[in-house]
Amino acid sequence: MDSSTKADKKSAAKATSKAANTTAAQVTTGSGKSVKRPYTRTERAIVTVLHTIVLVLSLLLIVFISYDTFEGIPFLENKNYMTFQLWVCIVFLIDFFAEMIISHDHWDYVKGHWFYLLISIPYLNILAACDSIILSDGMMYIVRFIPLIRGCYALTMIVGYISRNKAISILSQYVVILLTLVYILSLIFFYEEYGVNPDVKNYWDSLYFSAMNTTTVGCYFAAVTPVGKIISVILPTAGMLMLPLFTVYVIDRVKAFNAKRDSEL
Repeated sequence: MDSSTKADKKSAAKATSKAANTTAAQVTTGSGKSVKRPYTRTERAIVTVLHTIVLVLSLLLIVFISYDTFEGIPFLENKNYMTFQLWVCIVFLIDFFAEMIISHDHWDYVKGHWFYLLISIPYLNILAACDSIILSDGMMYIVRFIPLIRGCYALTMIVGYISRNKAISILSQYVVILLTLVYILSLIFFYEEYGVNPDVKNYWDSLYFSAMNTTTVGCYFAAVTPVGKIISVILPTAGMLMLPLFTVYVIDRVKAFNAKRDSEL
């Protein structure tokens, strides 16, 4: 095999590897088939910036919600929060449509990401403006967390980019989702149970309840409200999903260790 052939194969391998590790957009060929192509450097930069903005705004939403919850501030009367959440959702919508445009195959992108569009809509502002739609204070409080799902997705994407190993990437993404879920559900549990459940004297009791149920060990006190009982089911279910992912991670590490040891022999 001559040197030019080796060089061609080497360059082709590099191109293939680069394409596989790059987020891909959809393009349509002349035959009408939809195929993936790598994002350009500019498109990757746009997507990264948008995901980062989504993540930062989501973290600020968590801070806002946490402060209002701990201080007992009625969020519907907090004009600053309502305005902030409206603009956060607008940015989320801009992110969705920008990525749709970059994808080239717009309809295919919408079919694959319709859920992100739904959770980017400012439901809380719409419900607050509609007098005909009346929800309980607890349900309205839960609606506040809908945009955070978008932020959690952005965070898992960023964590996935950082982790090169597939097993580590999957495990780290799930850990991020689990920790975010535990915190959000602890806030909802505190909002619903505080003042009703005598065992929930402060937020730390709620956080302890959430952590113990996530580990499936269980807590010394139980929920008394319907929402609290639902949370009591969600948390251990989410915690049990960690075991198979952790097993996959351990198996991957063992295989990597054995492969390295065999190569050194």
